[in-house]
Amino acid sequence: MSYYSRHLFFCTNDREDGSACCQRFNARQMRKYLKNRCKDLGIHGEGQVRINSAGCLGRCNEGPVIVVYPEGIWYTYVDEEDLDDILEQHLVKGEPVKRLMLKSSVER
Repeated sequence: MSYYSRHLFFCTNDREDGSACCQRFNARQMRKYLKNRCKDLGIHGEGQVRINSAGCLGRCNEGPVIVVYPEGIWYTYVDEEDLDDILEQHLVKGEPVKRLMLKSSVER
């Protein structure tokens, strides 16, 4: 069994040359928002959910992006409402949020 039930990686990469990157969409603040919401709900920590920052996840033109393991589901988001949907539907109920899912690299 994994140490966490779900592990989320937020791309928070910032490209200084001005090219596409997740930080252009305020990714660090959005990660902090979701992490705090998980803590507020008591689902953050050992055996539960872990929210981490990640460097570039290689999907810059589809950003901002989050990947959720162990499912390997990739999401994009626009605002805190989208993150709340991921929280409530996927992290709490175990149901992926289809409208925010990116195609997997296999389907591309």
